[in-house]
Amino acid sequence: MSLQFYRRGKVVTVKEFAPDTMLLDYLRLTERSRGTKEGCNEGDCGACTVVLGEVVNGRMSYKAVNACILFLGMIHGKELITVEDLAEGGKLHPVQEAMVEFHGSQCGFCTPGFVMSLFALGHNKEKADREDILLAIAGNLCRCTGYKPIVDAGLKACNKLEDKFSADEKHALAPLQSIPRDDLFVGDQANFFAAPASAEALAVLCATYPEARIVSGATDVGLWVTKQLRPQQQIIYTGRAEDFAGVKVTPDHLCIGAGATYSAALEGLAALAPDFGAVVRRIGSTQVRNSGTVGGNIANGSPIGDTPPMLIALDAKLTLRHGETERQMPIEDFFIAYGKQDRKPGEVVWQIDLPKLKPGQHFKAYKISKRFDQDISAVMGAFRFTLDFDVITDVRIAFGGMAATPKRATKTERALIGKTLAQAMHVVLDDYTPLTDMRASAEYRRETAANLLKKALLELQGEGATRVMVA
Repeated sequence: MSLQFYRRGKVVTVKEFAPDTMLLDYLRLTERSRGTKEGCNEGDCGACTVVLGEVVNGRMSYKAVNACILFLGMIHGKELITVEDLAEGGKLHPVQEAMVEFHGSQCGFCTPGFVMSLFALGHNKEKADREDILLAIAGNLCRCTGYKPIVDAGLKACNKLEDKFSADEKHALAPLQSIPRDDLFVGDQANFFAAPASAEALAVLCATYPEARIVSGATDVGLWVTKQLRPQQQIIYTGRAEDFAGVKVTPDHLCIGAGATYSAALEGLAALAPDFGAVVRRIGSTQVRNSGTVGGNIANGSPIGDTPPMLIALDAKLTLRHGETERQMPIEDFFIAYGKQDRKPGEVVWQIDLPKLKPGQHFKAYKISKRFDQDISAVMGAFRFTLDFDVITDVRIAFGGMAATPKRATKTERALIGKTLAQAMHVVLDDYTPLTDMRASAEYRRETAANLLKKALLELQGEGATRVMVA
């Protein structure tokens, strides 16, 4: 089979490519489209930002992504748009015109990435305000121009953006729909890039090739290739299996398919617990959230992943699948030790089920990092309190960055039961022996974790949570 995508008015077919070929390398080295830049090569600076278009509910949807850590095979069945495609007939695109008008470019290296991020925003939101602009470009770094002129350009250009793409929205529908929805398998048994088109096919393929690398957003695995120079010979990409990425709300639960991106899951998570949504908005950048998945954040087992502590505090259940066999566990049991999870070869993190908060339950979560945007947590704290008036009848506390795995503070939990919120302020959090590393010292982590517990208790008192009695 062959990789196919829509590019500059035609369907492009690539019959052979190395499984771990990055989209950025394809653009610059094969296509010779050099407007897309290589800066950090790890998904941080945004100089490599391109836009992928796909058909969603019969209409085109455009998303900004980092080309430097996106495997080429991941664009199968999509439209690829780069900065070279925006100007037409010698006339700049409205976003490019606004960048010129407001002096939003100086050395120009980062400019194509900013333009593509604003292009995607303009197509996703009819009228963007300042907060929308800041969120859209948080993953684009500039060293010499300063951000104010870029924000001003975005405010002008992303207000009812009209261009050749919006004027002829259906231009890509027919070509994209002509690309077969079959399973994609390019290569041979030893070296391949596979993208099954259904969850069922995904489970079978992963069981058949248990040593293959399962990739969803590649926001972590991509760096294995670009930074650690670790070749990936067998890649199974989950992103084409739409039934693996569903987000479903039931009367008692929020059910998230492991393939759901942060962007797709954000609305449901924010509705379930506003603090969860606030933390997700700070995971990486728009480009990272458009690619990275909740399931991937769990599967890689990082002790500093942002979603696992929150999922543990909410008592989420994790479903794993191997072939046709499924098993479920409390998500806290998935993390065994540093770099080790309860997942067999060929087994896939399948679904996450989060119970909705009950009357008297309150959820708090805090991400502590050196930068507000685009940074990895030094400490990540999550808390679920159950109150009967001002008495704590149940509590679940989980931290990331404090141990070799995301871990509950069970000793502190026991000490809090039966305490009033005022009495709980005197409980000492002493469940962890954190390490010192480049992000924080052990002393900083211990003190910060203790203060986050106090912060949660103070916020509950300030919000009048004690007036809620468990039925």
